[in-house]
Amino acid sequence: MKSPSAKLIFAAGEHDADMRRLTGFEAPDPQLFVAARSTSWLLATDLEIDRAKREATVDHVVAWSDFDNHPPHASSSSRALKTSSKSRTLAETIAAFLRSIRVRSAVVPENFPSRLFTELNALGIRLRPSKDALFVPEREFKTDKEVSLIKEACHIAEAGIARAFEILRSCSITKNRRLTWGASVLTAESLRAEMEIACLRLGGRASGTIVACGQDACDPHERGHGPLRAGEFLILDIFPRATSGYFGDITRTVLKGRASDAQRALWHTVLEGQKIALTATRPGVYGGDIHERIVRFFASRGFPTQVQNGRRTGFFHGTGHGLGLELHEYPRFGATHIKPRQVFTIEPGLYYPGLGGVRHEDVVFVGDKRSRLLTKLEKPFEL
Repeated sequence: MKSPSAKLIFAAGEHDADMRRLTGFEAPDPQLFVAARSTSWLLATDLEIDRAKREATVDHVVAWSDFDNHPPHASSSSRALKTSSKSRTLAETIAAFLRSIRVRSAVVPENFPSRLFTELNALGIRLRPSKDALFVPEREFKTDKEVSLIKEACHIAEAGIARAFEILRSCSITKNRRLTWGASVLTAESLRAEMEIACLRLGGRASGTIVACGQDACDPHERGHGPLRAGEFLILDIFPRATSGYFGDITRTVLKGRASDAQRALWHTVLEGQKIALTATRPGVYGGDIHERIVRFFASRGFPTQVQNGRRTGFFHGTGHGLGLELHEYPRFGATHIKPRQVFTIEPGLYYPGLGGVRHEDVVFVGDKRSRLLTKLEKPFEL
C-alpha cells in the first residue's frame, strides 16, 4: 500500500524557523520532525530527549538511539537495536525510523540538506522539495499568541534603544565634538554593547545592532564604529530575538546637540513619510504601491532617489519587511497585497553622504481594517 506523503524537516530549532514553529522546541543541533496522517513526531538525540519530552509540541517524542544501531540479523527483536555496536549512518537511522511509522515519501523544505536528500532517496524514501512559498504556510498569518510574543520581543528592542537614549542624554560634548560618557569617549562599540546588555537582561539576544554615526549612517546596514560625535545623525537599529524565538525590530535616529536646518528638514521628512506608510498599510493595499508613494513624496520634498558619484542616494531600500520567527520573514512587503494578521516593519529612510542618513522603524500588526503599532517608543530628535 502506498504511504501518504508526509512533511519532513531535519534542522536545529535554534536556527530554523519552520522547525521552531512546528515543534515549539529549540535545540542547537539538528533533530528530525515528521508529520503524517494528522500525527507528528520528533526524533530527538539522547542529549535532548528529556527536554524534548517536556517542551516539544508534537504528538510523539522518540529517542534517536532507538534507531541508530543495526540489529545483528533480520529476525532480531527491537531490543537488539539498542545493543548492537554497529551504528547506522544518519540517512539509515532516519530511514529506519520513517519505515517504523510507515512513511515512505515526504515533502521537505528548500533548505533540506542535499546529501541527506540524495541518500534517503537511495534508501527508498521518496523526497521532493516543497513548492510552497512557505513550508509552514500558517507562519504568514500570526495568531493572537504570536502577536503577543512579537510585541514582547519589540518591548525588549525598545529597552535597548531606551538605554541608548539614557546614555546619550547623559553624555558631554568635547571641543572636537566627540561624546564622552563618564571618563571615557563614547564609541559605537561601547554604546552597542550597552544596548545589547539591556536586551539580554530582559531575555533577548541581540546581534548585528547598528550604531551608525555621520557618514556611517549613509549606509543602511553599516554597523558603525569608532567615537560618536555631536551634530551628526546617529542611527540606532536593534533587532533582538526573544526566548520565544520571535524577533523585535526598531530603529530611531537621533542627534546629540543642535541640528542644522538641512538636518532638521531631512529628519522630519522621513518621519512624515513613515506616517504615510503606516496609515496606508491596511488589507488589500499592494505594498509596492506604498513604497512608490513614499519615493514620490520624498522627491516632492526635495529628496530624490538617484545615483550620485556612483553611489545610490535617497530612499533605496524597502519600505519594510515581514517579522516573526525570522527577522526578514515572508512575505516581502513590496511584493505582496497586504492581508489581515500579517506583521511588518515600516522603515523608510533617506541617505545622503555629507548630510547623513535617517531611518524611522516601527512594527505593525495588520488588523481587519487597519494596522496597529506594536512599538510605541518615543521618537526624540535632538538629545
